Amino acid sequence: MKPEAWGLIVLLLLSGCDQPEPADKSFAGLGQEADAFRQVTRNHVLEFPRDHAAHNGFRIEWWYVTANLKDAQGREWGAQWTLFRSALRTGAETADWSSPNLWMGHAALTGPGGHQSSETLARGGIGQAGVASQPFRAWINDWSLQGSDDIGQLQMVARGEGFAYRLNLLSTGPLVLHGAQGYSEKSGKGQASYYYSQPFYQVSGEVEREGQRVAVTGNAWLDREWSSQPLAAGQSGWDWFSLHLDSGAKLMLFRVREAAGTPYRAGTWISAQGRTQVLQGEQIQLQALAWSKQDNGVEMPTRWRVQVPSQGVDLQVDALEPKAWMHTSFPYWEGPVRISGSVGGRGYLEMTGY
Repeated sequence: MKPEAWGLIVLLLLSGCDQPEPADKSFAGLGQEADAFRQVTRNHVLEFPRDHAAHNGFRIEWWYVTANLKDAQGREWGAQWTLFRSALRTGAETADWSSPNLWMGHAALTGPGGHQSSETLARGGIGQAGVASQPFRAWINDWSLQGSDDIGQLQMVARGEGFAYRLNLLSTGPLVLHGAQGYSEKSGKGQASYYYSQPFYQVSGEVEREGQRVAVTGNAWLDREWSSQPLAAGQSGWDWFSLHLDSGAKLMLFRVREAAGTPYRAGTWISAQGRTQVLQGEQIQLQALAWSKQDNGVEMPTRWRVQVPSQGVDLQVDALEPKAWMHTSFPYWEGPVRISGSVGGRGYLEMTGY
């Protein structure tokens, strides 16, 4: 799940950047009531390619790709591409400055030499950023994610200070709907988002660091979510895993931490053929094993034990680069991970609210 960057926008607009936050306020203001906006409801049927595009009327939305890569020398890399939409008010996108939408992009490259990240901002309605479904295109300034109507083939491009990448993505499996056919709860009080993924991309292309280009191959995972109030008051942050297992299976897990009480846990087991099993509560066991201090002094858990007993899964998940802090307006940790234990693999980990 990926609401961290537009959370900054929501927080600034709805709370005021110089106002103290109440102790029971949710992470980044994402638990604030949004009655004026459209609400996520059960039994809503997702439709494609329509739902690859933006959803006017919902307050928050994102398009999010993480890629685990290797070069010819066997060195591991990770690339992140993200576009967030945040609505100031209800209403459709307009072709002028009266558009209700703000847009934010995050990009990162992790690998030999460390972790680098970049952020770019845009106003809706004036051509700087947007999303279209036929053919699919998501862009912000000169960053883009674009390709076929069914997102089966995509090209992913971004650059920041000292890094860049140009990657080609080709899907080899079906889209995956999380939760109850795309209705994904995030709290025991019923807050939810619409959430689907394409976790079956094969990747080829090149990454660039400090002017040196390197050919890479690997796999990637695209996440799509939209909501108006995905969290409950008092939910302080989350830990999210997207794991590509060597068996061909995929695993998405998250826990949303409560200011007081047991974290809310959910996930999806995805077979190599794309069949899914919903995971909830005690079916998921997550334990932080080791912590790493970031450049700003924040301690983050960068080694985990992940267990799904119903699937015979008992994993150790280690950060490829422990210092993968995103130095963006609203900072968080995100980076590639290695998997060992009952099965090997690679994946991505995101952590917020520490």
